[in-house]
Amino acid sequence: MAQHEIKFDHEKFSCSICLDLLKDPVTIHCGHNYCMNCIKQHWDGEDQREIYSCPQCRQAFIPRPVLMKNTMLADLVEDLKKTGLQAAPADHCYAGPEDVACDFCTGRKLKAVKSCLQCLVSYCEQHLQPHYESPAFEKHKLVNPSKKLQENICSHHDEVMNLFCCTDQTCICYLCSMDEHKGHDTVSSEAERNEKQRELKASQQKVQQRIQDREKDVKMLQQEMETINNSADKAVRDSEEIFNELIHLIEKRSSDVKQQIRSRHKTEVSRVKELQEKLQQEITDLKRKDTELKQLSNTKDHIHFLYNYPSLSQLSESTDSSSIKHRPLQYFDSVTVAVSELRDKIQDIFNEEWTRISLRMRSVDVLLPQAEPKTRDEFLQYSRQVTLDPNTAHVQLLLTEGNKKATVMREKRLYPHHSDRFIEQQQVLSKESLTGRCYWEVEETEPGARVAVTYNDIIRTGGESRLGENDRSWALECSDCSYEFIHNKVRTSISSPKSSRVGVYLDHSAGILSFYNVSDTMTLLHRVQTTFTQPLYAGFRVYGFNYSVELCELK
Repeated sequence: MAQHEIKFDHEKFSCSICLDLLKDPVTIHCGHNYCMNCIKQHWDGEDQREIYSCPQCRQAFIPRPVLMKNTMLADLVEDLKKTGLQAAPADHCYAGPEDVACDFCTGRKLKAVKSCLQCLVSYCEQHLQPHYESPAFEKHKLVNPSKKLQENICSHHDEVMNLFCCTDQTCICYLCSMDEHKGHDTVSSEAERNEKQRELKASQQKVQQRIQDREKDVKMLQQEMETINNSADKAVRDSEEIFNELIHLIEKRSSDVKQQIRSRHKTEVSRVKELQEKLQQEITDLKRKDTELKQLSNTKDHIHFLYNYPSLSQLSESTDSSSIKHRPLQYFDSVTVAVSELRDKIQDIFNEEWTRISLRMRSVDVLLPQAEPKTRDEFLQYSRQVTLDPNTAHVQLLLTEGNKKATVMREKRLYPHHSDRFIEQQQVLSKESLTGRCYWEVEETEPGARVAVTYNDIIRTGGESRLGENDRSWALECSDCSYEFIHNKVRTSISSPKSSRVGVYLDHSAGILSFYNVSDTMTLLHRVQTTFTQPLYAGFRVYGFNYSVELCELK
């Protein structure tokens, strides 16, 4: 029987992790093949997750699979290394326009499977065998096939660039090291590659760790989303049930009022009808009495007159009609008034409680908590362009630098009248409202200012309008030697070295307000944890003529 030669596809027998021929090949449950050490190292990196996946198809396995060597596949790989026998190549083995062709093939060229950096030649599987078998090629470096091997040749000396100049951070040949790179710190390209490979591995580990962290975050967010959905659905059901109970209670009370009105109505109508019938009967009796008296008056018989007069002249007791003459005409209007008062009270309660419910809604944080920045660069990610509003500025404050600087002047400015303007205090607010996460910085030309945030509805006149002297504003007072935090007239002394620049960080939804001393480092001066119910505005109070504060331009 003639011996059949076998055509091996190098890629099919290569590990997708190390990209080399399989060593101690193993087949995992999804059917993909790897070097035993490669897949072990890959799964070692997934031990913390306790989920083990295929690097190619990403199929997950729990628990970690036990690895067994695939002896049949190992024998095939060994045959490939030893014999290299090939039958006539299939069409897909020949090099196309996008492929790297074997430089040794004549006629129709096969695809190259490796390129040699020493030979600067690309080889197909058959012509590559000497590199595996002959000791002369032992130190040659084989890489994945590349069309750009010429990039490894020095353009000045036409030599292989197998050195790396650490001084100039470039690849050079040995002639370059004796010429323009003479005296420079040089190492072999392989040594530099190994060093960079270690750095690359560290970067890969960081990337993989970050991937794992982000996957955990995604999983946590998914769980958070499910919790949010369940909580929202339950809140809707419970709220609907409670409101239905309220509606049922109101309907029941409405029915009770109707029933009482109708019952009272029936009683009153019956009483009126009874009185009406009595009066009608009395009228009939009186009319009859009037006719009899008229007849008696007209009789000519004196004896008859005298005989009947005593009985006819006596009148029966009359029905008391005083209650009819003086009874007010309002009837059930008082009931309507009482129900209206009840409605107003319920509406007031609803309005008051609705504000509380709305605040509870705003306090719901559907995202994972965000850490407060630490470094200035992290703070600058949330920098906001803030400008001063001329309509709020006291008449002795001069706004310059594009409404970013406020200076106290002796002469009053001819500002037009505006309801938002501070009357007694040398203060000014920002034009922009501040919500979300914001950061801005303020520079003092002279020590003597208050840096603050406030609600827009702060009063504009009197001592209560001073920033920090009310429950609508939070202020940091900066004097020549100290800091002091003020809110609702309560002062808190702060011990910290002075700096001319103050940073303000606001996380509106989280209710965090922080003041920082900005120098080489960020020094926390004071942090506030509260609940903000309205958008905030940056505010400034400046003391002393020619003193000023300026909003810094942040990049």
